[in-house]
Amino acid sequence: MTQSQTITVRILDKDYHIACPASESTNLERAAEYLDKKMREIRRTGKVIGTERVAVMAALNITHELHSKQSAALLDGENTELIQQLVARVNQSLDVSE
Repeated sequence: MTQSQTITVRILDKDYHIACPASESTNLERAAEYLDKKMREIRRTGKVIGTERVAVMAALNITHELHSKQSAALLDGENTELIQQLVARVNQSLDVSE
């Protein structure tokens, strides 16, 4: 059974106490730092007022980043598969012509 511990993270000058497995505490702290950074960037623009709205905009931006990275990785995988198919065809053609 995984041991759980309580980690305190600070986001926009407010402390949050979050329970997580001990093995995930570093990842949680990094995620909180990243979220804090994104929220501060949004708040600094002055276009979004209120912590809740800043949090929602940060969540949307982070989700968009993740989705874009996943889409790029998927395309890379599709390209790799296509290249492998093309190489197989070339090899097959070379075998036939010899």
